[in-house]
Amino acid sequence: MTNPDMAALIRLFVIFIPLLLVAGLYCIIVTRNLIRILIGVELLSKAVVLIIIVAGYVTNRMALAQAMAITMIIIEVVVIAIAAGIIINIFRHYDSLDTRNLEQMKG
Repeated sequence: MTNPDMAALIRLFVIFIPLLLVAGLYCIIVTRNLIRILIGVELLSKAVVLIIIVAGYVTNRMALAQAMAITMIIIEVVVIAIAAGIIINIFRHYDSLDTRNLEQMKG
């Protein structure tokens, strides 16, 4: 790609990353469904990975950015898998994914 093409691509990322951040925060803050909250966390983590990649390109340190992005993706997969397992157990126990029902839990 030529330099103007990369500048247009970075402008696209500058528009798209905040949209992902806002969508993720909206999913976490507004909803009471645990699956939607998990999707919001996933959107936020994808936005962070994109920020890392764009920052690596802008600072001309792509190797470091790629290593950090891969590490972030691996950590994200583990966290999502564990959270999904916990959500499945909550659904089996309470037959609901509403966070208001979690107040009934004793522990």
